[in-house]
Amino acid sequence: MGQVREATPEDVPAILDLIHQLAVYELEPDAVQNTPEMLHDHLFGDTPRVFCHVVDDVVDGTPQVVGMAIWFETYSTWEGVHGIWLEDLFVIPAMRGRRHGKRLLLHLADIAVERGYSRYEWTVLDWNTPSIEFYESLGAVPMSEWTTYRLEGARLHAATQR
Repeated sequence: MGQVREATPEDVPAILDLIHQLAVYELEPDAVQNTPEMLHDHLFGDTPRVFCHVVDDVVDGTPQVVGMAIWFETYSTWEGVHGIWLEDLFVIPAMRGRRHGKRLLLHLADIAVERGYSRYEWTVLDWNTPSIEFYESLGAVPMSEWTTYRLEGARLHAATQR
């Protein structure tokens, strides 16, 4: 147990449950609109553009998915190579401290290096001190000169009308 593996279609319910748990952790419990069908299509459809790795462990005597890393490829126009954007990393609270998060993070770093990618990036909420300290312990640094912007929902649609 504790080995990172590529997610399979059978993992979709567990992954969606982890997504919901992450939303609760990030104080957005009602924000998830994803469905099992949508997630299955995005991860395992004809042209997947998002990927997921999971880690299993035994909980109450039963093996189950206890952590996930959902990611997709990026592209650097300056460097001319791809990178990895880690969209979500989550390990259930009862399984933290067992190196599952570190295994997931470093597995994606291995993928980036093996493929010759130049970057591996993600965001973290300013108040999430335990995660920030964890990322910095691995050598990650904040990109202090960059600010993330987002167009979504009604504002996204309004922008198309200009």
